[in-house]
Amino acid sequence: MASRMRGRDRDAGAGFVEYAGLMILIAGIFTLIDGLGLDGLISGAILDAVNQVIGG
Repeated sequence: MASRMRGRDRDAGAGFVEYAGLMILIAGIFTLIDGLGLDGLISGAILDAVNQVIGG
């Protein structure tokens, strides 16, 4: 890891392992939200917040 921080490859970006870990984390969060039935609650809260902002 420290060798990636120096030299010409220091700004190469994230690798496959980082992206795979991120996708697993996102899938886990989505599964948790879907399994607990929070999708309706979250979308309702977002709708209420948008309505407060636009005054509707």
